Amino acid sequence: MHAIDVLKRPLITEKSAWESEARNRYSFKVDMRARKGQIKRAVEQMYGVRVMRVSTQVRKGKYFRTRWGTAKTANWKRATVQLHPEDRIELF
Repeated sequence: MHAIDVLKRPLITEKSAWESEARNRYSFKVDMRARKGQIKRAVEQMYGVRVMRVSTQVRKGKYFRTRWGTAKTANWKRATVQLHPEDRIELF
């Protein structure tokens, strides 16, 4: 997979903004098939930084009611990447 296929978008939330300042960790929405090594290479290639650690989570989709019954949003994968202390990513 190419780097542009692995990383879907950065996640900008209050928690991720705090983690980027305090712990130098950044969160991304990634492809469900992406592995930790592929995520590490994609972040290093796209942003030109050194990645120390990658953590992943599979976030389960939510159920909701519709007029015709119940439906579910898709599952998605979240990756949290910790960078070398000297490196930063400017997302804002």
